[in-house]
Amino acid sequence: MTLVAEEVRIEVPVSGAPKRGVLSRLASRLGNGFVQLVLALVALFWLVPVFGLLIASLRDESANTSSGWWTIFTKPSELTLDNYADLVANQAVWQSFLNTFYIAVPATVLVVVMAALASYALAWIDFPGRDALTVVVVGLLVMPVQVALIPVAKLFGALGLFGTITGVVLFHVAFGLPFAIFLLRNFFTGIPRDLIEAARMDGATEWVIFKRVVLPVAKPAIASLTIFQFLWVWNDLLVALVFADQDSAPITVALRAQLRQFGTNIDMLATGAFLSMIVPLAVFLVFQKYFVQGVLAGSTK
Repeated sequence: MTLVAEEVRIEVPVSGAPKRGVLSRLASRLGNGFVQLVLALVALFWLVPVFGLLIASLRDESANTSSGWWTIFTKPSELTLDNYADLVANQAVWQSFLNTFYIAVPATVLVVVMAALASYALAWIDFPGRDALTVVVVGLLVMPVQVALIPVAKLFGALGLFGTITGVVLFHVAFGLPFAIFLLRNFFTGIPRDLIEAARMDGATEWVIFKRVVLPVAKPAIASLTIFQFLWVWNDLLVALVFADQDSAPITVALRAQLRQFGTNIDMLATGAFLSMIVPLAVFLVFQKYFVQGVLAGSTK
């Protein structure tokens, strides 16, 4: 008995590379250098207003009112640091600059700390009403700030907090927590459950798990939240106009008062605006690495 082995050919369809668009093919042909050059030109274009603000802050009032900032290339002798010296000597503006720190730093730290603790509880601790509380927090995201201005103003007036830095900080904390809890909770739920359960089996308490396991993993999300919250509070004008008085007003209110009082005081306004812009930029540069990680978190899952 002879067994004849027959050769069986199985044709496996081979899928080719996905089709690319016109722009993708054009970019590949031109090379990465051209794309980087275009991106650099776009970045420089967006930096033109910032550069103009810097030059305006280094020119006196007569130069700013008589010509544009671009004339500095032909008249570099117009540059001076007198505007910054005058700003430091202006007690009202300088105090408002310090008030902005007194408002932004506590409002950012309190929101990040409280939101991190609450988000861990909503994500990994089972307690009655957890899901309902999560829904309430998400629902508060759609509540506009303008709705609470008058009720909270009456409440602060009864408590003696109206017109104080404490009142402004508490308002920012109250309206910053819903988004902060929503952001961190979504990040915490992405942590593998096996990691949390292994720590509990080893006898770790919830505080130890939060401190030693969750926080190191959540650095990108916390850095992103810190940047967002600090920028929102630092650049706020509406809440400060309502709840801050003259002694507790931040830099945004002080610059608005200068604009109302001196409509052509460009040198003072440009100097104060540039200084108020430098601080958030420095905060972003410090947390930039973690911020990029937080933005890209989950993109490879």
